[in-house]
Amino acid sequence: MKFTSRIVPLPVKNIDTDQIIPARFLKAVSKKGFGDQLFNDWRYDSEGRPNPDFILNQPRAKGAQVLVAGDNFGCGSSREHAPWALAEFGFRAVISTSFADIFRQNSLKNALLPIIVPPDAHAELLAAQPDATVTIDLASQTLTTPSGRAVEFPIDSFSKHCLLTGVDELGYIMQHERDIAAYEASHPSAINTVG
Repeated sequence: MKFTSRIVPLPVKNIDTDQIIPARFLKAVSKKGFGDQLFNDWRYDSEGRPNPDFILNQPRAKGAQVLVAGDNFGCGSSREHAPWALAEFGFRAVISTSFADIFRQNSLKNALLPIIVPPDAHAELLAAQPDATVTIDLASQTLTTPSGRAVEFPIDSFSKHCLLTGVDELGYIMQHERDIAAYEASHPSAINTVG
């Protein structure tokens, strides 16, 4: 997974999951449609009209696949709908100095890459020009900033493998179905045996 994209800055600290996707939209169990409600209370006024001052309603956000968020992004409740909404909107990665643990895990399980960068790299991204791009290379775990600086980012090996191969946890298990069946065949169960 390597791609280059424009970035969308949202330099607000402690954005919680209810701001990412308000609770009133959590009735659906499908991932479809959540992108329309992403940051709903910031994107739209009380009449449902787009707020022109909100970054996602501006031309620079159209087609951008990388959100640069403030510190402690994704705090609050554990709703998986937050990464669903971000991914459905078109984001493939979110960059911050830190993420709430549950949000980070939910993102990784839903093919949304949470990238932690040091404060100086984060400041560079937030100050970048509207047409600035970054390149994200998951295989080498590097983010290349608009100035050309390569910044390494952490990710656990299992999540990295799943993202690079395009599988989720169940897909990973299914890749080993033969080995599992062979193991089960060579180890007869002691449970439910008739004696």
